[in-house]
Amino acid sequence: MAEAEYVKYKDSKQPINVRIRDLMGRMTLKEKIGQMTQLERSAATAEIMKKYSIGSLLSGGGSVPRQQATAEEWINMVNNFQKGSLSSRLGIPMIYGIDAVHGHNNVCRDPRWGRCYESYSEDHKIVQEMTEIIPGLQGDIPTGSRKGVPYVGGRTKVAACAKHFVGDGGTTKGINENNTVIERHGLFSIHLPAYYNSIIKGVSTVMVSYSSWKGKKMHTNYDLVTKVLKGTLRFRGFVISDWQGIEKITTPEHANYSYSLQSGVQAGIDMIMGPFNHTEFLDDLTYQVKNKIIPMSRINDAVRRILRVKFTMGLFENPLADESLIDKLGSQAHRDLAREAVRKSLVLLKHGESADKPLLPLPKKAPKILVAGSHANNLGYQCGGWTIQWQGVSGNNITSGTTILNGISSAVDPSTEIIYSQNPDTDFVKSNNFSYSIIVVGEPPYAETAGDSMNLTISEPGSSTIRNVCGSAKCIVVVVSGRPVVIEPYMAQMDALVAAWLPGTEGQGVADVLFGDYGFTGKLSRTWFKTVDQLPMNVGDLHYDPLFPFGFGLETEPTTTN
Repeated sequence: MAEAEYVKYKDSKQPINVRIRDLMGRMTLKEKIGQMTQLERSAATAEIMKKYSIGSLLSGGGSVPRQQATAEEWINMVNNFQKGSLSSRLGIPMIYGIDAVHGHNNVCRDPRWGRCYESYSEDHKIVQEMTEIIPGLQGDIPTGSRKGVPYVGGRTKVAACAKHFVGDGGTTKGINENNTVIERHGLFSIHLPAYYNSIIKGVSTVMVSYSSWKGKKMHTNYDLVTKVLKGTLRFRGFVISDWQGIEKITTPEHANYSYSLQSGVQAGIDMIMGPFNHTEFLDDLTYQVKNKIIPMSRINDAVRRILRVKFTMGLFENPLADESLIDKLGSQAHRDLAREAVRKSLVLLKHGESADKPLLPLPKKAPKILVAGSHANNLGYQCGGWTIQWQGVSGNNITSGTTILNGISSAVDPSTEIIYSQNPDTDFVKSNNFSYSIIVVGEPPYAETAGDSMNLTISEPGSSTIRNVCGSAKCIVVVVSGRPVVIEPYMAQMDALVAAWLPGTEGQGVADVLFGDYGFTGKLSRTWFKTVDQLPMNVGDLHYDPLFPFGFGLETEPTTTN
């Protein structure tokens, strides 16, 4: 048999730019536009991947091979699609995307925003520090590498995405996908800095925001996407749209797809998250290029960027998923690390009646204690939105994990009687003579617009549980929420108050600190308001009058004996 033809783009010893140039010289317009397409996995088949040279697939919220699918089933699904891509004419591997939204690079300036838990802080300096997650995901950039060029260090790393560019955390009244009204200096000094850090650290992709700046949709903003992100900041990875972000350029959605596609691609978006209709995108963009509405240079810029990320990831050498890591998923080591993260993120806001009469740590040995509240025994509530399904779920049969009630049960002395009641009445509390009570309340799960809230109240029956219990027994209130919520009216009744945020699966971490095995060390990364009428209110504002200021957090020492 004759030897296979030598092609430079398949030679890992060649410099990436040489490989990109060689591959692009072989690509048809159809193949180039195929690379700019990202489809939802439910709208794809291996045959579609092959026929259209589709560049990327993703799982939308809750889009899975099957409910409670194993790691092997995920791998098999992704590999099946990938084999379709590899059997295409040029064998360009696809990239698989997934939303991982608990913490990205936006700055939440108003907790009424339903995506506030996706943000690290209202202070851009903390968000900038947290971009250190990028080398965690992608690997440390080798010394001497060019700044701004994507870097992914090997098979155990993944390409990171900074989102949502730019200003989505500053919309009026925190309304999701709305308009951010701020001067250019404010946009650049508050919302942009973490993108600079991300790019310096080699982030591979940047996702554009649904929101607008001064009335102009970010998905059409050539000035910010092309001039600032690609030009001034010298970002060399690819820019991706948000889910149906192109369709949402018009109101109603999809009212003028050709116009939306033209303005989005011309703004500098390289990959379009369809996610369900590849033929419309391919046909329309092909027409616009052939009729010189969109220049070929714009298509080439997009494809060059997409291929750079794929070559950097090593997808051409290792296109199939790595099965050697399956046993690491949900391993004890990972759960221990998650539990440690819970301990360190808890913020103690109130601690007994006075400094000389601290209530915490709680004694492990007590005759009888009460655990109450809607969130005490609900793993889904602990995890919040974007867990298993887009909007999150309720209940304890969703995944492995430990509820806060489980954690308390494990922490106390075997002789301590625990009474659990979701919403006990006052008579019940008075008649039982509890040594103390732990009340766990908060917000139900939500994501994006469904989480927008103008009142930010603790969900019922949370407030009535606090009133019923705290008036009749010593009470420690633990708030499970994606953001600060209204607690000022109940402050006087509570003996202690803990912000637990969304602790996830390892509720044991809450008990670790309540009972003194570890001390409280966490600080507020956002301002805790008194009333929603004060919002937006951020650290540094002239009229700054919070219930608990940015950076607040009481500390306790761990106790070795209880």
